[in-house]
This record gives sequence, C-alpha cells and structure tokens, in this order.
Amino acid sequence: MLHPTPSLKETPSQTAGPYVHIGMTPNFCGIGGVYAADLGATMINGPVEGERISLELRLLDGSGAPLSDGLIEIWQADANGSFVAPTAPNSNSVPAFTGWGRLPANEQGVMVFETIKPGRVAGPDGALQAPHISLWIVARGINIGLQTRVYFADEAEANADDFVLNKIMDKRRRETLIARREEGSPARYVLDIHLQGEKETVFFDF
Repeated sequence: MLHPTPSLKETPSQTAGPYVHIGMTPNFCGIGGVYAADLGATMINGPVEGERISLELRLLDGSGAPLSDGLIEIWQADANGSFVAPTAPNSNSVPAFTGWGRLPANEQGVMVFETIKPGRVAGPDGALQAPHISLWIVARGINIGLQTRVYFADEAEANADDFVLNKIMDKRRRETLIARREEGSPARYVLDIHLQGEKETVFFDF
C-alpha cells in the first residue's frame, strides 16, 4: 500500500543581501586580488563600429530616494544588431565590444555604462524590434533579479512599432523604459528606474 505523498513547502528565496557589491564587484569595494578588474566594468576595448554612447541609469526606491546598494547588468546587440559572441565561428561582432556590462550603484544610485548604441534585432514575429538594451537589476531586499529594458527617445518611429513596447497596454507606462538623450560627446542617455511607487518602471517576467 502506497503512503500519500505530502506536499512540500516552497523553499524561501534569498535576498541579494547587503553583499551585492562585495560579491560581484569586489574592486569597487576595495577588495583586491579577486579579479584584476571587476567583470563587466569595461565593454569597449578598442575600435568599434557604431555610435559610442554613455548610458546613465539611476536606481530609486518607492519613496524616490537613491538606492546605493544596487547593481545592474546590461545585455545588448552590437551596432549591426548581432548578439553573436566575438569568439563564435559565425561571429559578425566587433571583437573589441563585449555586449555585456555590470556596474554597482554609487551613493547617488547612479551607474554609467560606456557602450555603443545597439542595432535593431528581429522580434518573435520576425519584425525588427526598436534599438534597446536589456537590464538585470539586483539589490538588498530584491529576492529575484528584476528584468526590464531601456529604449531610446530619439527612436520614436521604431519604438511605436516595437513588439515588446506594444505589449504594455498603458502607453503612459511605456515612457518608464525610454531614456532621454542629452547632447555631448559621446551622446548621453539618461533613465531613472523606480522600483516601486507611482512612477514604478515596467518590469518583465521572462
């Protein structure tokens, strides 16, 4: 005779704790000897195709206060819209560009990525998506890393037809993903990321 199988409780999630910077960006915390440089700190290592840009992201909590213990990773296509790794046999990426970055927030909750403006890649329906950068966000109190995107304000036509943006029914909420352009050399794109509150950024469950 078989005994009934008891249902098991879900294992509790673990927060990233106050150790995000220590574990993932030790040099930023003054801990040497782990890596020569924090992984992801530099995305451009030589001549690259495309427009160089500076992407400034600021993390804010529900009250609008800067979140200084957060960390963001970014993933993006190159200027030609390719995600293929530079070491792959069929690579058409520029080897000097990694397509991936990781930075900790400073005391003002700010991270500045020096990168290139991504090209357009095909979406699930085959149509080209608007240029965008994918984000993964962790911080103390966040049990599971948050995922979202950054789009560009000067790509309005492409944004209007983007597969993902059009999944957001409230058009006003789409604005939480669109970085404004500020002139300079290189061009600077700025976006505030609100984790909670009235201006909460749209996050995705992939």
